[in-house]
Amino acid sequence: VGGAVAVFVGLFIRSIRRFFPPLITGTVVFTIGLSLYPTAINYMAGGTGSKDYGSWQNWLVALLTLTIVTVLNHFGKGIWKLASILIGIIGGYIIALFFGMVDFSPIQDASFFQIPSPIRFEPSACIAIGLLFAINSIQAIGDFSATTSGGMNRMPTDQELQGGIVGYGISNILFSFLGGLPTATYSQNVGIVATTKVINRCVLGGAALILLVAGLIPKFSSLLTTIPYCVLGGATVSVFASIAMTGMKLITSQKMSYRNTSIVGLAVALGMGISQASGSLASFPDWFVMIFAPLFCFLFFMDLLKEGLPKKLPVAVVDEDN
Repeated sequence: VGGAVAVFVGLFIRSIRRFFPPLITGTVVFTIGLSLYPTAINYMAGGTGSKDYGSWQNWLVALLTLTIVTVLNHFGKGIWKLASILIGIIGGYIIALFFGMVDFSPIQDASFFQIPSPIRFEPSACIAIGLLFAINSIQAIGDFSATTSGGMNRMPTDQELQGGIVGYGISNILFSFLGGLPTATYSQNVGIVATTKVINRCVLGGAALILLVAGLIPKFSSLLTTIPYCVLGGATVSVFASIAMTGMKLITSQKMSYRNTSIVGLAVALGMGISQASGSLASFPDWFVMIFAPLFCFLFFMDLLKEGLPKKLPVAVVDEDN
């Protein structure tokens, strides 16, 4: 049901897109980047709830991993620069081995092959999930805009946005029949694309095949779960920073008048403030909490439209010789 809602939104994205100029999509992407920072820091500290959370070993491994990624990003060339995050994870993993931080027990307990089994249908969840998918489909505009901006230095076309959101909905419909979890456009990957500039479809298809193998062979997927949280945190904190900077780049592509500054500032303040101030909406019903932030942001976006949007949104100019 959620996937069907996303397909519906995608089919009409040409009409909806005019309500989401770079100022708005940039605000969404910038807020996504900011919201991921606590996750990265918790990972660097060892993962929330772990026995050694905040230990010096975790921070040492995380900082060494971050150093490898940063050095390769700035000074590496060719494959060393493109694979900086992967090389950083491998290097951090080896360092973690010397500290005895890698637990191989999940591999021993996992089976060699497993076929996914369908999950049961719960009608009462359709409304909530459908609403969340509609919201995330709009968020996908920001994700796709940041991806094309970071990887290709331009904004996505209407056809690209429509294909991305419709594909996102169809994939979730297929996942549900295979017993899979609902998926999102996964904003973390926006930072990876912006960092590596890799947008080749064969590369992304190869990554999908690796995930498919991991889903069918639990031994392999269990090997991936042995990567310590501190290694993941050290490798991804720069990626999350790249997401925030991509959002800032989209925001500043438009003139930052007092009105535009107020819209961005208040939207970010409410979005981040409410999400991080746990319990601030505790007295409200669950359905209100779920739609409050998107509704509030929508009101600010309507304020932006009072003066009217330009008939033609700015697009990047591509040099044919380059």
